[in-house]
Amino acid sequence: MAGCVTTPSEAPTQQLEVHTILGHREVTGVGCVLSNAAGRWFVVAPGRVTVERSRSPLTIDCARDGTGAAREVADAHATSFFDTDRLIGNIIVSAGGDGYVKPYDGNGVAYQSTLTVLMRPAAPRAVDAPAPGNVVF
Repeated sequence: MAGCVTTPSEAPTQQLEVHTILGHREVTGVGCVLSNAAGRWFVVAPGRVTVERSRSPLTIDCARDGTGAAREVADAHATSFFDTDRLIGNIIVSAGGDGYVKPYDGNGVAYQSTLTVLMRPAAPRAVDAPAPGNVVF
């Protein structure tokens, strides 16, 4: 065997479901941008989006005009393959090789498959005050 760490084949991408909540109710039609070290993706919540796995945190920015906005961060966690209780039995390590692991490689990690984003209400807009004087049409 060549020198490497061998893991089961896993997809470099992951499908996530995004939901937005405001005042204990789900809000629809909210635009969300998800980003990590591997890229950026857009979804209208509630909805599904496929992202590239990364060891870096996933930032979720959501907003809807007149309704509210939110920013949350989801950390990547080890997939069941890499649970420490099973780590030794599931990895075949052989001698040699360069042992280089890319710093943002998404192997062995995943994000929570359902992301619930808690929104903050939009600030009330100031009512336009009538201009002083007479309005002429």
